[in-house]
Amino acid sequence: MSKLVSEASPREQGSARRVKIVTDSASDIPLAIARDLGITVVPCNVHFGERTYRDGVDLTSEEFFTKMASSPTLPTTSQPAVGVFEEAYRRLARETDQIISINLPAKLSATLNSARLAAQSLPELEIVIVDSTQVCMAQGWLAIIAAQAARQGRGLAEIVALIEDTIPRLRLIALLDTLEYLQKGGRIGKVTALMGTLLNVKPLLQVLDGEALPLENVRTRQKALRRLVEIVGDLGPLEEVAVMHANAPVTAQQLVEMLAPIHPPERILVGQVGAILGTHAGPGAVGVACVVGR
Repeated sequence: MSKLVSEASPREQGSARRVKIVTDSASDIPLAIARDLGITVVPCNVHFGERTYRDGVDLTSEEFFTKMASSPTLPTTSQPAVGVFEEAYRRLARETDQIISINLPAKLSATLNSARLAAQSLPELEIVIVDSTQVCMAQGWLAIIAAQAARQGRGLAEIVALIEDTIPRLRLIALLDTLEYLQKGGRIGKVTALMGTLLNVKPLLQVLDGEALPLENVRTRQKALRRLVEIVGDLGPLEEVAVMHANAPVTAQQLVEMLAPIHPPERILVGQVGAILGTHAGPGAVGVACVVGR
């Protein structure tokens, strides 16, 4: 079941002012798509030692991976401050009084709580806070679908119902080059079942209900890619598909070609993850974020 918290009682629909969609930068929505759909992206924070950067604002994805490769210490991440969400909501209040904020799962980050506290400080606005239960473009698809519905003029209640219908159909299947970054970042959780494997064994994970869960270990990267495609194929017909990579564009393109029998390549979005997922997945990771058909 989705986790939706309305910070105000439902109002009568029919307002000419369109519902606005907010998400955080861990959604990894390509900037051009976010701009086109009017999605407000609140930046999470990434820290290299004493220096703090706003994900996607002060540090692009490409700059992050370059910096990560040369840094003597691993970066860390943190949620946006309550005031950052509040500022974003106030800015949107010039255009609307109805906002849906789609954020990282509460099980993985305090980002959702920052969004909720910001919404509580603005009782004059109707703000629905959504636990996406997902990360990366699985979270991103949720924001995109909501923003497309808002553009069509659908009301708040209708978009919330659409979100509730979509959340159980979101999937993220990922192939990591190593578990080192998840382990050092303290986010390994139930994935500890995959630890202690040989160096050339590649772990396959899924994100489900806000948790990173182990699928299986596969020897060699090529076999792991084939197995990832098999797992995605077993999900059934797919409405939306994104191939995301952590500084591994060649592997991402290979994955697109391997997915061709499952989903038309021209309808597969390809993108690079940002600093938030990149910090924990590490370079070389690839994954498929999709919406399973009804």
